[in-house]
Amino acid sequence: MVSSGSDRSGGAPEHGVVLYGLSTCVWCRKTREFLESEGVLFDIVYVDILEGSEQEAAVAEVRRWNAAVSFPTVVIDGARSINGYKPDDLKEVLGL
Repeated sequence: MVSSGSDRSGGAPEHGVVLYGLSTCVWCRKTREFLESEGVLFDIVYVDILEGSEQEAAVAEVRRWNAAVSFPTVVIDGARSINGYKPDDLKEVLGL
């Protein structure tokens, strides 16, 4: 897991946000850039660069939130996911 934005303030600090993506995915990059531009604190997991059991665990977690196992998958507060590049949905859920 790569932590991103740990030194940022503002945005939606009261939310736990995890972005599951692929290192080569343009929509994952756009989602990351959007979250960063809004000052959202989040962790990012690049599933394609994990190996073995770490990758299996990450895929299982994505499948839990997104049966299609598509990317990006953003999990918010361990209670809701937004699948795909959807900045308007992210704004609404995160209160931006």
